[in-house]
Parts: sequence; C-alpha cells; structure tokens
Amino acid sequence: MLASYLQIAAAPYFIAVIAFVIIVLLFLAKSVKIVKEYERIVVFRFGRVLAEKGPGLVLIYPFIDQPKRVDLRERYITIPHQTCITKDNAPVDVDFIVYFKVFNAADSVVQVQNFEGAATGIATTTLRAVIGDIILDEVLAKRESINAILRTKLDEVTSRWGVKVANVEIREILPPKNVQDAMILQMSAERSRRALVTEADGKKTASITVAEGEKQSNILRAEGERQAAILKAEGYARALETIFGTASKIDEKTMLLQYLDALKAIGSSPSTKYIFPMEFTSLISPIQKFVKNTNGSENAEG
Repeated sequence: MLASYLQIAAAPYFIAVIAFVIIVLLFLAKSVKIVKEYERIVVFRFGRVLAEKGPGLVLIYPFIDQPKRVDLRERYITIPHQTCITKDNAPVDVDFIVYFKVFNAADSVVQVQNFEGAATGIATTTLRAVIGDIILDEVLAKRESINAILRTKLDEVTSRWGVKVANVEIREILPPKNVQDAMILQMSAERSRRALVTEADGKKTASITVAEGEKQSNILRAEGERQAAILKAEGYARALETIFGTASKIDEKTMLLQYLDALKAIGSSPSTKYIFPMEFTSLISPIQKFVKNTNGSENAEG
C-alpha cells in the first residue's frame, strides 16, 4: 500500500523531470547553430540586426534571436531570351547569364527582399538600355564589350545590396530572319572572294616561280655557251699554235716532197686534161733548184 502511494506521489516528479529535460534539449537545439565555411548567419534580436556570425559553432538565444542563413558561394542567374531594339531599329533576341556572389551578408538580407528577382529585373532593363545604344552590326561583333558594359552597370546597382556581380556572359544573339539570310549570303560571298584571292595569289606565285626558273635557266645556258665558246676559242688557238710550230720546223726538202706527192696524186687520176693555175708555176722552181743541187752534189763526189 505504501509502495503504491509512493509511486503515485513520485509520478508528477518524474513527469516534471522529463519535461525539464525536453525543454533543455529544445533550448540547446535552438541555441546551437553549426555554420559552414561558405555560410554566414545574420542574427536579428527583437527585429534589429545584431551581428553577422560564422563559420563554426554559433550560440544564440532561442525565441529571442532570429537567425538568417546566407550562402556566400558564387551563383548565377539565367536570363531568358529578351527582345531588344538596336540603335538602327533592328529587333534581336538576347539571353545571358549573370554570375554573382554575396560579400556582405547583412546587406543582402536587409537591403533587398528577393535578390534574384530584383537582379533579373535590373539585368533585363539594363540589357535593353545597352542594346538600344548600339547598332546591329556592333551587337553581333562586340559581344565581349557588351558583356563588360552589362557587368559594370549591374555591379553599380547590386553593390548596395551587398552583392558583387562577378561576370556577365551573353550566350546567344538571334537577329531577325532576313538579317540571318543576308549574313549567310554575305558569308558565302566573302568565302568566294577569299577563294578567288587565294587562287590568284597561287597563280601569281606560280608565275613568278616559273619566270624565275626560266631566268635562272637562261642565265645558266648563256653561261654554259660562253664557257663553251671560250674553250672552243682556246682549242683553236692551241691548234694554230701547234700548226705554226710544226710548220716553222719544215725545210724546203720536206715541202718539195709534199709537192711531188701532190703531183703524183694528180697524175694517178684518170683524167687526160689538167688545168693548173698560174700560181702553180711557182712550184716548179723549187723542184728545179732541188734537182740542180742534187746533180751538183753527185758530180762533186765523182
């Protein structure tokens, strides 16, 4: 009976202990926050910004402090196709991506309610303003310049929200259909022109090469002919020198023998009539002189 009474009396105590433990656990769960390296917690106390805490273990007062987590990693917003009018009244569709990151967690929470929505609105209006100041040809050709202008103008607005625009990248620019067709025709004409220029340059280079080859061939041929003429002339000169040297050593007797051989060859001919030029008589006198000298020599010996 006593044990039953004690159990009944102790029941409220155990319930109170259990309730206390549960309250403590809830208090600790609400008080202890684990903040990651790329996060920060903006703590509000009674509606006022108390501090920007993290990373690591952060303690707050539950039911008094209200934490707001902010991601500091770089993120991006995709802006869908926007129809813009260029300076020369040509409609173009442009879509791009905005890369951003939070550098002041408190301002990103206090200064703007929905940063991504606000950034999208600012980006589209800024894009239309930038494209409206540029003609179509420059829009198509100066994409990097447009990216830089958009980034600068967006950063001027978002910096007061504690957000830094890291980069802006235009993904696609679509001009009107008739402009696309004209661009295709222009590209085809430009390629044809380059092909003709390349072909003309090739023919020019080939002609120069052929002419240069013919020039070198003619030079070499002329040089060869000159060398051949020099060698031929030197051969003639050497032959004449040889003939002259040999002739200078021939005496009258040798010449007479040559004359007699010539007369003998004439006499062996089947002809019955011979015609001698007047100069032939000059050949007789050396023969007569030779015969006379020969006879004189034989008489002297007898």
